Amino acid sequence: MAKKKQRTGGGGTPATVAATGAGVRFTLHAYDHDPGSSSYGEEAVRALGNDPRQVFKTLVAEVDGALTVAVVPVAGSLDLKALAAAVGGKRAAMADPAAAERTTGYVRGGISPLGQRKRLPTVLDASATGYGTVFVSAGRRGLEIELAPADLIALTSAVTAPIGKD
Repeated sequence: MAKKKQRTGGGGTPATVAATGAGVRFTLHAYDHDPGSSSYGEEAVRALGNDPRQVFKTLVAEVDGALTVAVVPVAGSLDLKALAAAVGGKRAAMADPAAAERTTGYVRGGISPLGQRKRLPTVLDASATGYGTVFVSAGRRGLEIELAPADLIALTSAVTAPIGKD
């Protein structure tokens, strides 16, 4: 799968429009998405040759009945109890995929924490702050956006907490 880069700017998805509109510097990384891939995050890691701890997946969960976005490294999984605690909730479960798609405006495997149709509470795994840049979905399968963790936090009004587990 070919690696293509496009520097700072570029429209096309609500995620890139949001980042551009906020004046955030970012790099887009496109790759050929395999429709048969079972893990979108791992596919991005393989295609781009990145560290799976620096590439983050966007998951939508329900915390006490409210949809909440969790952004965790591809290398691990989401700790639902930690997510609930991070937003002051008691219980968390993965959201229905159709509800996640409808609310965010993105399709599964292309859900970005940026530019969602309805802004949801967002928690970014604390490990992200240890990197100069992180990769998250840019709003469609086969497209990642690389940006500074501080910019991701600012654009999503995210809180950071240790919500990922190995």
